Amino acid sequence: MEGIRRELRRAYGFDEVALVPGDVTVNPDQTNIDFNLLSLTFSIPILAAAMDAVVDVPMAIAMSQWGGLGVLNLEGVQTRYPDPYQTLAEIAAAPDSQATALLQKIYAEPIKEQLIGERIKAIKEQKATCAISITPANTKRWAPLAVEAGVDVVVVQSTVTTARHISKSYRGLSFSELCRSIPVPVVVGNCVSYNAALELMETGIAGLLVGVGPGAACTTREVLGIGVPQVTATMDCAMARDQYLKTTGRYVPIITDGGIRTGGELAKAIAAGADAVMLGTPLAQAQEAPGRGYNWGMANPHQALPRGTRIKVGTKATLKQIFFGPTTVTDGTQNLIGALRTAMGVCGITTIKEMHSVEMIIAPAIKSEGKAWQLGLS
Repeated sequence: MEGIRRELRRAYGFDEVALVPGDVTVNPDQTNIDFNLLSLTFSIPILAAAMDAVVDVPMAIAMSQWGGLGVLNLEGVQTRYPDPYQTLAEIAAAPDSQATALLQKIYAEPIKEQLIGERIKAIKEQKATCAISITPANTKRWAPLAVEAGVDVVVVQSTVTTARHISKSYRGLSFSELCRSIPVPVVVGNCVSYNAALELMETGIAGLLVGVGPGAACTTREVLGIGVPQVTATMDCAMARDQYLKTTGRYVPIITDGGIRTGGELAKAIAAGADAVMLGTPLAQAQEAPGRGYNWGMANPHQALPRGTRIKVGTKATLKQIFFGPTTVTDGTQNLIGALRTAMGVCGITTIKEMHSVEMIIAPAIKSEGKAWQLGLS
């Protein structure tokens, strides 16, 4: 009996593609990069990832002040310890060989309900927009408490999230019921495929996180062997968004989560179909970040199968420099917003949605062509 031949589909990451300049150019100052999430509008299309080394209460407030959105990990050290900074210092000081075991021990401490309300109220007291992240298993328990405390956005997040979950042990979380039961936008992720994205949108969610495994501190691709390069993942999920819009008239924004380090990669993510991006490690390098120059994956403390690692990222610049400059480096990791606006201007584009139509080409030599001196090959 002959076997069935399967053909592999080619998928692309940021390093393999490039944007084509437009026939008309636009002054970067005339571009509009607003990100809309139902009734909420953000002046920059950037979310800070729900990682303990990236977002604490002060960082969430700072993100809001600069026009973005910081997402607080509701299952992290901020809700397990009354004084999380002693714990964060302990994590930063641990030798590499002991970091994962220490994280597993630290995250075994139970979540304390009173701290959920305290952290959210501390953000809201500063007139900042507050978003929190919960895993699906804990959403039904913690989401109502977060809403009661005044949260503005609920993010339900796991390594891979689908609208349908098969289990013998419990009735899974219904996103449709969740969206009907709480009066704030619900963002769900993570997802990398057309079908899963379409089914999630059909549940009524307000936004979709795209990306499995590309983050600098994530090891999901190595541990589980799953993932899709971010450009292809974003394009597939954006195609589902466009089909859903055509069918229902409702627009569900796509947020590319992970693997973005530079302004050029930010621009490519938007051109691939994203309405916004979620950044982790680039913001862990900010002076305002709580990780003390380190970052670690959200799944790193898993008791049975860690899928993240603690990495040393250093402290490079202020949050303002990372977003708006002035930049002191030439590698594209600072003034991300200036780079995005300039890329849009060069492509002759004035809005995020128009950016989705920019021509993108396969260009595996985009970073090496003519760069022998920079690469130390001359």
